Amino acid sequence: MSEKVKPNLDEASTHDAQLAAENIISGEEKAPKVDFEADYAAAQQFSVSEIDRTGQGAAAAEAATAPKHKLSQPKEVATVAQPTGNPDDYIELAQEVTASRNEGVAIVNDDLVQKALEKGQPAS
Repeated sequence: MSEKVKPNLDEASTHDAQLAAENIISGEEKAPKVDFEADYAAAQQFSVSEIDRTGQGAAAAEAATAPKHKLSQPKEVATVAQPTGNPDDYIELAQEVTASRNEGVAIVNDDLVQKALEKGQPAS
């Protein structure tokens, strides 16, 4: 299906386009006919190269994108944390956590814990 070009001087982006639109409007030139379906079919022929229609295209693409250097495979290393059962490890960790200056946490020491335990005993 071919369509006739309808020139519009307001849409002409260049001086040449404006002159061509004026000539078509005045009748000095004929308006070109455009066949969108034929143009689309022709474009489809150019969208795939001749080499891509054969097995050589895949081989050429693989050769063009192959890495130039050999890559080493990463080694997996299993890390296992051994439980120590040593309370000193946990006390040190707790001191690091409570020593944070970003939070309003008081520093807890052994004396403070002892006082809390004494106050928590029922009266006799």
